[in-house]
Amino acid sequence: MHGTVPWFKDFQTRRTRLVITMAAVDRFYLLYREISRSCNSYIEALAIVGAWYTVRKCVSLAFDTYSMLRLHLIPKLGGEVDLVKQYGKWAVVTGSTSGIGKAYAEELAKRRVNIILISRNKEKLEAVSRSISETYKVETDFIVADFSKGREPYAAIKKALKDREIGILVNNVGMFYPYPDYFTNVSEDVLWDMININIASANMMTHIVLPGMVEKKKGAIVNVSSASCCQPTPMLTIYGASKTYLDYFSRALHYEYASKGIFVQSLTPFIIVTKMAECGSSVSRRSFFFPSAEEYVRHAISTLGLSTRTTGYWKHAIKFTLGEHLPEWIWAWFAMYFCRTVRKEALTHKMK
Repeated sequence: MHGTVPWFKDFQTRRTRLVITMAAVDRFYLLYREISRSCNSYIEALAIVGAWYTVRKCVSLAFDTYSMLRLHLIPKLGGEVDLVKQYGKWAVVTGSTSGIGKAYAEELAKRRVNIILISRNKEKLEAVSRSISETYKVETDFIVADFSKGREPYAAIKKALKDREIGILVNNVGMFYPYPDYFTNVSEDVLWDMININIASANMMTHIVLPGMVEKKKGAIVNVSSASCCQPTPMLTIYGASKTYLDYFSRALHYEYASKGIFVQSLTPFIIVTKMAECGSSVSRRSFFFPSAEEYVRHAISTLGLSTRTTGYWKHAIKFTLGEHLPEWIWAWFAMYFCRTVRKEALTHKMK
């Protein structure tokens, strides 16, 4: 009898622990059930919010996909728009002796639009004017003007365009940094030139041409901005700010004059392989996302009349959409990394 006591005591201890454990489980279950019951309304509310968010994102994605197809695919399946009939006989293109400007002039001429070229180099203007006239059998003319000279060139431009039926204005002339750099390293001359060329030129050219378009109740103005207006882009601060101004100017102007038959478009491309992008080898070679000016313009011109704000190129549209949805600090971090790389490469090349 005495030998069984320790075993009996151990059994009782274990049974007591089991009873306590079961009681604890029961209490936890009851507590969990009460908490669940009280949280049901919150869970249902969260489920509704989650469903609404999912549906909203799906609808947004569907609209974005349709918009991209409508803008970049459908126009290529149909016939070309008669730009002369829709807008007018003549187009004015600034910064038109190379890059996007020259490509735009050639693409418009290919569609039977007469071209007026504006740039600062007379020899290049004569050569491009002659080439376009002979190749596409359209009338061409040119105006020598240096947009970095403030108000100086506009009186002569206004006089030269006085009796022309201007249907399309392409404000393409622009100035970029020699390479990405910190704001305090940029000279005062570069700052003033960038303001005069990137901002003032589009304002003044539009002010000269727009009254005639309003009188005819038709016309198109294309302002070549930049994807750097998507979010703040460090080391391209002044350039990005000037292009953001141009983008805002274009969008606001369209609302002012759409009812008068004027279509205003803001083009916001990423890097295009032109002389302006020759600050580093990483951005001066044509690739999947870096098209030539000619390839870019072939896509961009098909969006005229369809979208008031577009990258003009479907591959750039993907990047722009992603860029807009990135947190600002991530965009800025990538921009800093990329610009520092290009700056280092440019400085290394300059020292050789």
